[in-house]
Amino acid sequence: MSLGNDPASRTTPTRPGTADGVPEDFVEEWEAWHREKEARLSAAHGFLAITGLHWLTDEPQSIPDAPGTWTTGPGGVVVELADDEELVVDGTTVKGRYAFGDIPERGGVDAVWGDIVIEVARRGGHDVVRPRHPGHPLRVAFTGTPAYAPHPRWAVTGRYVPFDEPRPTTVGASVEGLRHVYDAPGRIDFRLDGQDLSLTAFNGYTPGGFTVLFTDRTSGVTTYAANRSLRVGAPAPDGTVLLDFNRAGNLPCAYTDYATCPLPPTENRLPVAVEAGEKIPRERGPVTT
Repeated sequence: MSLGNDPASRTTPTRPGTADGVPEDFVEEWEAWHREKEARLSAAHGFLAITGLHWLTDEPQSIPDAPGTWTTGPGGVVVELADDEELVVDGTTVKGRYAFGDIPERGGVDAVWGDIVIEVARRGGHDVVRPRHPGHPLRVAFTGTPAYAPHPRWAVTGRYVPFDEPRPTTVGASVEGLRHVYDAPGRIDFRLDGQDLSLTAFNGYTPGGFTVLFTDRTSGVTTYAANRSLRVGAPAPDGTVLLDFNRAGNLPCAYTDYATCPLPPTENRLPVAVEAGEKIPRERGPVTT
Protein backbone atom coordinates (compact mmCIF):
# COMPACT_ATOMS: atom_id res chain seq x y z
CA MET A 1 0.00 0.00 0.00
CA SER A 2 1.10 3.58 -0.55
CA LEU A 3 2.59 5.37 2.42
CA GLY A 4 2.27 8.80 0.83
CA ASN A 5 0.17 9.91 3.80
CA ASP A 6 2.62 8.51 6.31
CA PRO A 7 1.82 10.23 9.63
CA ALA A 8 5.48 10.13 10.59
CA SER A 9 5.97 12.85 7.98
CA ARG A 10 3.25 15.10 9.39
CA THR A 11 3.42 14.81 13.18
CA THR A 12 5.82 17.65 13.88
CA PRO A 13 4.10 19.09 16.93
CA THR A 14 2.82 22.62 16.93
CA ARG A 15 5.00 24.63 19.29
CA PRO A 16 3.02 24.48 22.56
CA GLY A 17 3.81 28.09 23.41
CA THR A 18 7.03 29.59 24.70
CA ALA A 19 7.17 31.39 28.03
CA ASP A 20 9.01 34.68 28.26
CA GLY A 21 12.63 34.31 29.20
CA VAL A 22 12.96 30.67 28.11
CA PRO A 23 16.15 30.25 26.06
CA GLU A 24 15.47 29.47 22.41
CA ASP A 25 18.00 26.62 22.34
CA PHE A 26 16.22 25.02 25.33
CA VAL A 27 12.96 25.00 23.37
CA GLU A 28 14.63 23.76 20.18
CA GLU A 29 16.28 20.85 22.00
CA TRP A 30 12.93 19.88 23.51
CA GLU A 31 11.24 20.08 20.11
CA ALA A 32 13.91 17.81 18.60
CA TRP A 33 13.34 15.29 21.40
CA HIS A 34 9.58 15.39 20.88
CA ARG A 35 9.83 15.01 17.08
CA GLU A 36 12.06 11.96 17.46
CA LYS A 37 9.72 10.37 19.99
CA GLU A 38 6.66 11.01 17.80
CA ALA A 39 8.46 9.57 14.77
CA ARG A 40 9.20 6.30 16.59
CA LEU A 41 5.63 6.04 17.81
CA SER A 42 4.08 6.68 14.40
CA ALA A 43 6.59 4.75 12.28
CA ALA A 44 5.20 2.33 9.71
CA HIS A 45 5.44 -0.52 12.23
CA GLY A 46 5.45 1.47 15.46
CA PHE A 47 3.01 1.06 18.33
CA LEU A 48 0.24 2.95 16.56
CA ALA A 49 0.28 0.28 13.85
CA ILE A 50 -0.61 -2.60 16.22
CA THR A 51 -3.94 -4.17 15.24
CA GLY A 52 -4.32 -6.65 18.12
CA LEU A 53 -2.79 -8.23 21.21
CA HIS A 54 -3.11 -12.03 21.16
CA TRP A 55 -2.20 -14.24 24.11
CA LEU A 56 -0.90 -17.65 23.02
CA THR A 57 -1.73 -20.99 24.63
CA ASP A 58 -1.23 -24.64 23.69
CA GLU A 59 -4.50 -24.46 21.72
CA PRO A 60 -3.92 -23.52 18.06
CA GLN A 61 -5.42 -20.19 17.14
CA SER A 62 -5.71 -18.13 13.99
CA ILE A 63 -4.78 -14.48 14.34
CA PRO A 64 -6.15 -11.60 12.25
CA ASP A 65 -3.43 -9.93 10.14
CA ALA A 66 -1.17 -12.98 10.47
CA PRO A 67 -0.88 -16.24 8.52
CA GLY A 68 -1.04 -19.77 9.95
CA THR A 69 -2.08 -21.05 13.36
CA TRP A 70 -0.16 -20.20 16.52
CA THR A 71 0.62 -22.02 19.77
CA THR A 72 3.06 -21.86 22.63
CA GLY A 73 4.40 -24.45 25.03
CA PRO A 74 7.58 -25.57 26.82
CA GLY A 75 9.61 -25.05 23.66
CA GLY A 76 8.27 -21.58 22.93
CA VAL A 77 6.11 -20.16 20.16
CA VAL A 78 5.32 -22.22 17.07
CA VAL A 79 3.46 -21.21 13.90
CA GLU A 80 2.04 -23.74 11.42
CA LEU A 81 1.85 -22.17 7.96
CA ALA A 82 -0.36 -23.40 5.14
CA ASP A 83 1.23 -24.55 1.88
CA ASP A 84 0.69 -21.17 0.26
CA GLU A 85 1.88 -19.14 3.24
CA GLU A 86 5.32 -17.93 4.27
CA LEU A 87 7.01 -15.53 6.66
CA VAL A 88 10.37 -13.80 6.61
CA VAL A 89 12.26 -14.09 9.91
CA ASP A 90 15.71 -12.52 10.27
CA GLY A 91 15.90 -12.17 6.51
CA THR A 92 15.12 -15.85 5.86
CA THR A 93 11.90 -17.10 4.26
CA VAL A 94 10.25 -19.80 6.35
CA LYS A 95 7.41 -22.17 5.43
CA GLY A 96 5.48 -24.99 7.08
CA ARG A 97 6.15 -25.37 10.79
CA TYR A 98 8.41 -22.76 12.33
CA ALA A 99 9.54 -22.63 15.97
CA PHE A 100 10.61 -19.26 17.36
CA GLY A 101 12.29 -20.90 20.38
CA ASP A 102 12.46 -19.41 23.84
CA ILE A 103 11.96 -15.66 23.88
CA PRO A 104 13.32 -13.86 26.96
CA GLU A 105 11.10 -11.65 29.09
CA ARG A 106 10.65 -8.27 27.40
CA GLY A 107 12.28 -9.73 24.30
CA GLY A 108 10.75 -10.22 20.88
CA VAL A 109 11.17 -11.42 17.29
CA ASP A 110 9.70 -9.77 14.19
CA ALA A 111 8.24 -11.87 11.38
CA VAL A 112 7.39 -10.10 8.12
CA TRP A 113 4.28 -10.93 6.08
CA GLY A 114 3.92 -8.59 3.14
CA ASP A 115 3.68 -5.07 4.55
CA ILE A 116 2.75 -6.38 7.99
CA VAL A 117 5.30 -7.00 10.75
CA ILE A 118 4.21 -9.62 13.27
CA GLU A 119 5.80 -9.11 16.68
CA VAL A 120 6.27 -12.34 18.65
CA ALA A 121 7.13 -11.39 22.22
CA ARG A 122 7.11 -12.37 25.88
CA ARG A 123 5.47 -10.09 28.41
CA GLY A 124 4.80 -10.79 32.07
CA GLY A 125 5.65 -14.48 31.60
CA HIS A 126 3.25 -14.90 28.66
CA ASP A 127 3.90 -15.30 24.94
CA VAL A 128 2.02 -12.83 22.76
CA VAL A 129 1.60 -11.94 19.10
CA ARG A 130 0.99 -8.38 17.92
CA PRO A 131 0.61 -7.68 14.18
CA ARG A 132 1.64 -4.21 13.07
CA HIS A 133 -0.07 -2.88 9.93
CA PRO A 134 0.94 0.50 8.44
CA GLY A 135 -2.65 1.11 7.41
CA HIS A 136 -4.14 0.72 10.89
CA PRO A 137 -6.62 3.61 11.41
CA LEU A 138 -5.03 4.69 14.70
CA ARG A 139 -1.74 5.30 12.93
CA VAL A 140 -3.21 6.82 9.80
CA ALA A 141 -5.26 9.37 11.79
CA PHE A 142 -2.46 10.32 14.20
CA THR A 143 -1.70 14.06 14.27
CA GLY A 144 0.72 14.30 17.19
CA THR A 145 0.67 14.50 20.96
CA PRO A 146 -0.16 17.71 22.85
CA ALA A 147 2.35 18.83 25.46
CA TYR A 148 3.11 21.52 27.98
CA ALA A 149 5.39 24.34 26.89
CA PRO A 150 8.94 23.43 27.93
CA HIS A 151 10.39 25.50 30.77
CA PRO A 152 13.71 25.27 32.64
CA ARG A 153 11.93 25.28 36.02
CA TRP A 154 10.99 21.65 35.38
CA ALA A 155 14.61 20.58 34.78
CA VAL A 156 15.52 19.60 38.34
CA THR A 157 18.83 18.42 39.78
CA GLY A 158 18.49 15.29 41.89
CA ARG A 159 20.82 12.89 43.63
CA TYR A 160 21.01 9.19 42.92
CA VAL A 161 21.16 7.00 46.02
CA PRO A 162 22.02 3.38 45.18
CA PHE A 163 20.53 0.54 47.19
CA ASP A 164 22.89 -1.95 48.82
CA GLU A 165 21.62 -4.49 46.27
CA PRO A 166 19.24 -4.04 43.31
CA ARG A 167 15.68 -4.66 44.48
CA PRO A 168 13.43 -6.83 42.30
CA THR A 169 10.26 -4.74 42.13
CA THR A 170 6.90 -6.11 41.00
CA VAL A 171 4.51 -3.64 39.40
CA GLY A 172 1.15 -3.89 37.69
CA ALA A 173 0.50 -3.38 34.01
CA SER A 174 -1.92 -1.63 31.69
CA VAL A 175 -3.38 -5.11 31.05
CA GLU A 176 -5.44 -6.26 34.02
CA GLY A 177 -3.89 -9.18 35.90
CA LEU A 178 -0.46 -8.85 34.27
CA ARG A 179 2.63 -8.22 36.38
CA HIS A 180 6.11 -7.00 35.50
CA VAL A 181 9.29 -7.41 37.55
CA TYR A 182 12.09 -4.86 37.22
CA ASP A 183 15.39 -4.42 39.03
CA ALA A 184 15.47 -1.15 40.98
CA PRO A 185 19.13 -0.26 41.59
CA GLY A 186 18.39 2.83 43.66
CA ARG A 187 16.29 5.94 44.17
CA ILE A 188 16.57 9.56 43.09
CA ASP A 189 16.04 12.26 45.73
CA PHE A 190 15.12 15.78 44.62
CA ARG A 191 13.26 18.90 45.68
CA LEU A 192 10.30 20.38 43.80
CA ASP A 193 7.82 23.09 44.78
CA GLY A 194 9.36 23.27 48.25
CA GLN A 195 8.95 19.56 48.92
CA ASP A 196 11.57 16.85 49.37
CA LEU A 197 10.61 14.00 47.04
CA SER A 198 11.98 10.66 45.92
CA LEU A 199 11.48 8.30 42.98
CA THR A 200 12.47 4.65 42.70
CA ALA A 201 14.56 4.19 39.55
CA PHE A 202 14.65 1.17 37.25
CA ASN A 203 17.58 0.29 35.00
CA GLY A 204 17.44 2.40 31.85
CA TYR A 205 18.01 2.09 28.13
CA THR A 206 21.44 3.72 28.12
CA PRO A 207 24.50 2.44 30.01
CA GLY A 208 24.36 3.66 33.60
CA GLY A 209 21.07 5.47 33.04
CA PHE A 210 17.63 4.95 34.53
CA THR A 211 13.96 4.87 33.70
CA VAL A 212 11.53 6.44 36.14
CA LEU A 213 7.81 5.65 36.04
CA PHE A 214 5.56 7.99 38.00
CA THR A 215 2.22 9.71 38.39
CA ASP A 216 1.45 13.10 39.90
CA ARG A 217 -1.47 15.42 40.52
CA THR A 218 -1.90 16.13 36.81
CA SER A 219 -2.45 12.40 36.12
CA GLY A 220 -5.94 11.82 34.82
CA VAL A 221 -6.49 15.57 34.50
CA THR A 222 -4.11 16.86 31.83
CA THR A 223 -1.69 13.92 31.64
CA TYR A 224 -2.32 10.22 31.10
CA ALA A 225 -3.76 8.66 34.24
CA ALA A 226 -1.90 5.34 34.45
CA ASN A 227 1.75 6.31 34.09
CA ARG A 228 4.36 8.72 32.85
CA SER A 229 7.91 7.79 31.87
CA LEU A 230 11.13 9.75 32.22
CA ARG A 231 14.59 8.71 31.08
CA VAL A 232 17.46 9.81 33.28
CA GLY A 233 21.12 9.83 32.30
CA ALA A 234 23.95 8.25 34.26
CA PRO A 235 24.83 10.07 37.50
CA ALA A 236 27.82 12.39 37.71
CA PRO A 237 30.73 11.36 39.98
CA ASP A 238 29.06 13.18 42.87
CA GLY A 239 25.80 11.29 42.30
CA THR A 240 23.84 14.16 40.80
CA VAL A 241 21.41 13.53 37.94
CA LEU A 242 19.12 15.70 35.84
CA LEU A 243 15.38 15.10 36.06
CA ASP A 244 14.05 17.01 33.06
CA PHE A 245 10.31 16.62 33.52
CA ASN A 246 9.78 18.51 30.25
CA ARG A 247 10.63 15.14 28.71
CA ALA A 248 8.15 13.14 30.76
CA GLY A 249 6.54 11.09 28.02
CA ASN A 250 3.61 8.82 27.38
CA LEU A 251 4.14 5.08 27.15
CA PRO A 252 2.38 3.23 24.30
CA CYS A 253 -0.58 2.28 26.54
CA ALA A 254 -1.55 5.95 26.52
CA TYR A 255 -2.50 5.48 22.86
CA THR A 256 -3.51 1.85 22.40
CA ASP A 257 -5.11 -0.94 24.42
CA TYR A 258 -2.72 -3.38 22.73
CA ALA A 259 0.25 -2.38 24.91
CA THR A 260 1.37 -4.10 28.12
CA CYS A 261 3.08 -1.12 29.76
CA PRO A 262 4.20 -1.27 33.40
CA LEU A 263 2.60 0.90 36.06
CA PRO A 264 4.68 2.94 38.51
CA PRO A 265 5.57 1.48 41.90
CA THR A 266 3.36 2.83 44.68
CA GLU A 267 6.08 5.07 46.11
CA ASN A 268 6.37 6.92 42.76
CA ARG A 269 3.02 8.70 43.11
CA LEU A 270 4.16 12.29 43.51
CA PRO A 271 2.02 14.59 45.70
CA VAL A 272 2.70 17.61 43.42
CA ALA A 273 1.43 18.71 40.01
CA VAL A 274 4.19 18.30 37.43
CA GLU A 275 2.85 20.55 34.68
CA ALA A 276 5.46 19.49 32.15
CA GLY A 277 5.90 16.92 29.41
CA GLU A 278 3.37 15.20 27.21
CA LYS A 279 -0.35 15.48 27.86
CA ILE A 280 -3.23 13.02 27.38
CA PRO A 281 -3.20 11.88 23.73
CA ARG A 282 -6.07 13.14 21.63
CA GLU A 283 -6.89 9.51 20.93
CA ARG A 284 -7.81 9.04 24.61
CA GLY A 285 -10.21 11.92 25.01
CA PRO A 286 -10.33 15.59 26.06
CA VAL A 287 -7.09 17.45 26.50
CA THR A 288 -6.56 20.62 28.48
CA THR A 289 -4.47 22.94 26.33
